[in-house]
Amino acid sequence: MSQEEKKVLIEARNLVKKYGEGEALMYALNDVSMKVYEHDFLVILGGSGSGKSTFLNMIGAIDKVDSGEIIVNGRDICKLKDSGLTLYRRNEIGFVYQFFNLINDVTVYQNVTLAPGSRNKERALSLLDRVGLLEKKDKFPRQLSGGQQQRVAIARALNKDSEILLCDEPTGALDDTSGKAVLKLLEEIHEEGKTIVLVTHTREIAQMANRVVTMKNGMVVSDVINEHIVKAEEVEW
Repeated sequence: MSQEEKKVLIEARNLVKKYGEGEALMYALNDVSMKVYEHDFLVILGGSGSGKSTFLNMIGAIDKVDSGEIIVNGRDICKLKDSGLTLYRRNEIGFVYQFFNLINDVTVYQNVTLAPGSRNKERALSLLDRVGLLEKKDKFPRQLSGGQQQRVAIARALNKDSEILLCDEPTGALDDTSGKAVLKLLEEIHEEGKTIVLVTHTREIAQMANRVVTMKNGMVVSDVINEHIVKAEEVEW
């Protein structure tokens, strides 16, 4: 199936996000348009200040644009009220952060089950088994390594069973071995049908994607199909 024949899950149109004013005015996003297709493994690549994480936060409804549209399932989420945005975040997307965002004073198991939109407890246990951490379910995040904490964060996101998984520099705080384990898990999740949007400054990770968007200075500078996809275990950085 060609890209054009796939279902469009998210369409961002002419997004603008500004900070400051006058001589201090800065565009975090400057007329950014982009589509996320069903079953994409989309990597958004760019350096610090490129706008990639800002874009992810916009389609994840973590922050609001100054102008533009974000069409999800036929509706513009930029026009939703706070209650609608809460439901969108709860039911339609999962989010994996660079620094895990786990709750430190509850157990691993509770972290997976307490997230808004989480499914049943049996699924949480199954997901912890899937990410290789079932035996750690009664531990606290501070008792785990960084790579283990990120795998808990992925289990938490998957427990919502949303169609789209957004990943903000998911290997950024990890060593090479732990980072590769996380990439392998994301690769498996994608192969099972999940749509993944991953932002990174690491060009080598983009080799895993079927599609790579490059951003610079708040703008999209390229959007290409990757003809030579590399497996997670082959990625070196």
